Amino acid sequence: MTVKEMGKRLGISTGKAYELAKSEGFPVIYIGRRMVVPTEGLMRWIETQTNAPQHFEVGRR
Repeated sequence: MTVKEMGKRLGISTGKAYELAKSEGFPVIYIGRRMVVPTEGLMRWIETQTNAPQHFEVGRR
């Protein structure tokens, strides 16, 4: 997903989403200048940040 999409799904601003995506250890892939956030990587990152397994699906309804 794009960083902008990630921000929408997490309920944060686009600016905060880019700030997060640029932080050390955040799962982001650069394709040229474009930043892409793998959904599974984001879910694992959230689990490591909260120290508790989360049972949710990002972006799926």
